[in-house]
Amino acid sequence: MVSPTTTAAATATAAAFLSAAPASSSSTQRRRTRLPAISASLSSSSSEEPLLIRAARGEDGLPRPPAWMMRQAGRYMASYQALSKRHPSFRERSETTDLIVEITLQPWHAFAPDGVILFSDILTPLPAIGVPFDISESKGPVIQSPVRTEEQVRELVPIDLDKLQFVGESLKILRNEIDGKAALLGFVGAPWTIATYVVEGGMTNTYTNIKRMCHTAPNVLRGLLSHLAEAISDYIIYQVNSGAQCIQIFDSWGGQLPPHVWEQWSKPYIKQIVAKIKKECPHVPLVLYINGNGGLLERMKDIGVDVIGLDWTVDMADGRRRVGDGLSVQGNVDPAYLFSPLPVLTDEIHRVVKSAGPKGHILNLGHGVLQKTPEEAVAHFFDVTRSLRYDALFQGHVTEELQPVA
Repeated sequence: MVSPTTTAAATATAAAFLSAAPASSSSTQRRRTRLPAISASLSSSSSEEPLLIRAARGEDGLPRPPAWMMRQAGRYMASYQALSKRHPSFRERSETTDLIVEITLQPWHAFAPDGVILFSDILTPLPAIGVPFDISESKGPVIQSPVRTEEQVRELVPIDLDKLQFVGESLKILRNEIDGKAALLGFVGAPWTIATYVVEGGMTNTYTNIKRMCHTAPNVLRGLLSHLAEAISDYIIYQVNSGAQCIQIFDSWGGQLPPHVWEQWSKPYIKQIVAKIKKECPHVPLVLYINGNGGLLERMKDIGVDVIGLDWTVDMADGRRRVGDGLSVQGNVDPAYLFSPLPVLTDEIHRVVKSAGPKGHILNLGHGVLQKTPEEAVAHFFDVTRSLRYDALFQGHVTEELQPVA
């Protein structure tokens, strides 16, 4: 593995937290040859679990909020850019075990976040259910034969996890490399969000084909969403059995639906997934993130997940009140704050944490890290988070139990 190239600030951060990150790339390579299998049955006492897992469960008495970032590994890092020049294909980078591990660990080496999320893509499992896709540099994902008919839905196959072994192998390696010093996160796309690509044939700004299907071919769309829900459930269980300790479900395009339409066409299929995971993997916290979820919070509460991610357009204090104390929350610093002067970023982190309250909060951005984000700012984000202490932030504060908004 190639050591990550970072800014001076990020390098200093990594040096200061060597106890929380793997010692070297060479030791990483040596340890890979004797990896034990990791099972979902692995368990430990609550106090031994990573801070992020305990916060996801809403435990009392944590010293500070844990922090990680969506799109934590990726294009803003110089080390990723250098690797991408050597491996220009995104499919290669996201479907080759050694590259997945190396890219996933780049921000872990540089910034020592509390959560390490697998470098992958929400469309990665599609070929395993019979939907091939390509990645175009100019267009993004491209599906040559969009699924829009009953016959095409019938041709879909149950997910073939043998075609996703690179995911399982990567998670096993990462779980060992992180060695309990952070939580290992896996992720999936929600059925509606995956279906937008499958039906539209790629990226879209209008979603006209799939929205039209809600009215012109509802049975076809229900069949597609049901098939995706079953496949995604099995994929989550596979990730957990391979070492993932927490799973985030991205309904990235659920916010493009009117709330009552989301309730009909997205929510039931997420609930189907959550019910199966809670039965098969009850120890694994689930996070649900919807971009543009300000109008959906009350409708998200009874899905059964442990954590609701808030995007940056939701006021954290208001979001916390609307969700109530029964669920943890994640977020929600505006990614653009990472382009601001560092003292401004510090103040915003403090504001968000105080608004979230002293329990059940995972600090994150309200969306993914933006391209060209300064690595110094990412390092500062995690430095500030590590310096926080709930007892100082909430000294003399009487915590009011929040009831969810009806």
